[in-house]
Amino acid sequence: MNIDTTYFSRCIAALDKALELLHESDASDIVYDMYRSACIKEFEIILEQSGKLLRKILKPYFYSSIAADKLIFKDVFRHAVLHDIITTEECERWLQYRNSRNSTTHDYGVAFAENTLTLLPQFILDARRLCELINQQKIE
Repeated sequence: MNIDTTYFSRCIAALDKALELLHESDASDIVYDMYRSACIKEFEIILEQSGKLLRKILKPYFYSSIAADKLIFKDVFRHAVLHDIITTEECERWLQYRNSRNSTTHDYGVAFAENTLTLLPQFILDARRLCELINQQKIE
């Protein structure tokens, strides 16, 4: 059985489009702020979905699905490396994305948003790659 990545793929496409429209916008215009907010929100959603989807793939490697469900986000990605699902370099980037996301709980200012925007081009590539990897996996 395959894992359904429809929502994940749609969120990636929405982020890609929002980032494109953001770059076409004037930073002094309210539309820029709207697209920036959309980018940050999609970033957060994709990040959370990536952990949940990877956790599903990792379940067969654990003695019970409950054990896999108890993994914290960063450990999900570390285990994905251990089981050759993603590379060490990809894992490091995902951990960096998570660290950036953790900043949102404390700082929703412009500086945070602009810093996160610099991560998005590579994040989109990594999210697409992860989606492809998930689509290749079979779960029971």
